[in-house]
Amino acid sequence: MTSTSGVQGITETDIANYLANTPGFFERHAELLGSVQLTSPHGQRAVSLQERQMEMLRDKIRGLEGKIIEMIRNGQDNVGIADKLHRWARAMMLNADPAELPELLVRELMHQFMIPQAGIRLWGAAARFEALPFAQPVSDDVKSFATSLSAPYCGLNSGFEASKWLDDPAAAMSMAMIPLRDEAGARVGSMVGDRAYGMLVLASPDPTRYSADMGTEFLARIGELASAALSRLLPAAS
Repeated sequence: MTSTSGVQGITETDIANYLANTPGFFERHAELLGSVQLTSPHGQRAVSLQERQMEMLRDKIRGLEGKIIEMIRNGQDNVGIADKLHRWARAMMLNADPAELPELLVRELMHQFMIPQAGIRLWGAAARFEALPFAQPVSDDVKSFATSLSAPYCGLNSGFEASKWLDDPAAAMSMAMIPLRDEAGARVGSMVGDRAYGMLVLASPDPTRYSADMGTEFLARIGELASAALSRLLPAAS
């Protein structure tokens, strides 16, 4: 077969394959390395093959440097997030009064992660806490919704009842709703079990902060830590 880029039936692909599989070719014809002229990608000037290879290596090195810088930046961000999570968890562990824990949890979470608004309700708390703000009644719909969540909900605030737990519901454009579950109780046969006994709500005036397509793994970890800390407010722990 004859190609427009070939000579007497030999194509450019044939030549490339031959050179790739014949490493000794340029050792026997070293003079070609110095005579081959290519166009530089950084201008129209002609450069030698060696110089062109050096330019390609420089471009590759610059690309690798960019990736390394990005990895370092991501690593620093992760260290910062881990440090904030540590301070938040430490504050909860140092709390000695269970009745103050929900408010402390919310306040520290807002402070550490710069969350504009947050709220919490526990409908499974022991009777001695029922007069406190976090234990105020919620509808059966909220309870069912929280229990049905297999992962935190993120999206626009479409008038959710949970937005009323915030100081300024009208300013909550996007929300994250995180169920609180008694996982330890589920293992020992608690009346609460794996059903949600409460819900944590995070809100922002930015409609894109908590979007439906965002990852929820970190929020799920927040929910697990909060659930574990608040489990001492449940009837079995009272």
